[in-house]
Amino acid sequence: MKITFIARIIVLALLCLPMIVTKAQTKTTAAKTILDQVSKKYDSYRTIMADFSFEAAQADGQKYNDAGSLKLDKAGNKYRIQLNAQEIISDGKSVWSILPEDKEVQVSEVDNSAETLGPQNLFTFYRTGYDYTALADERVGKQALKAIQLTPTDKSSSYAKIKLRINANNHIHDIKVFDKAGSSYTYTVNALYVNQAIPTNIFTFQKNQFKDFELVDLR
Repeated sequence: MKITFIARIIVLALLCLPMIVTKAQTKTTAAKTILDQVSKKYDSYRTIMADFSFEAAQADGQKYNDAGSLKLDKAGNKYRIQLNAQEIISDGKSVWSILPEDKEVQVSEVDNSAETLGPQNLFTFYRTGYDYTALADERVGKQALKAIQLTPTDKSSSYAKIKLRINANNHIHDIKVFDKAGSSYTYTVNALYVNQAIPTNIFTFQKNQFKDFELVDLR
């Protein structure tokens, strides 16, 4: 009995399916191995200080760039971010966003959901709520970077995908977030300092330093 052309295609597809599945599993395993190494590294740090740059590329072609620094006390889930046009302070319970140009301070509750990408979990957010796969290695200057794509398991997430690139020290080189509206946001770590003493008072909002600012309580 002769096998028709369509039947041959179906047979070939079925024969190739195990190979495709195995390849996908291999990429997932490779991604998990890399992320486990990154997690192990960051878990060993008590404090993290980083200098970073930020780029937003809107779907309409507009771009915005900024740079700043992050100080993070992991034990207390506290952080302080200084940007050119904004400063953000969190004591682990509340977040104060200071806007000097508007002379305004907005205070809100901390969002501790694991799937939310924020300063408090910038180096660990990928642990839950994402499927991941290893991509081809990439090079930035003399650095060879391992690349991983993360896809939210929650289909209602505003993120379409996230791309992580990891350097040879198992530190995150950059994070690129793609939203469903077609925009992207890239955080690049330019310098990293770990386990250094950070004065605890920098994570406390000093109201007397902002007497002329309007306080907007969003809690």
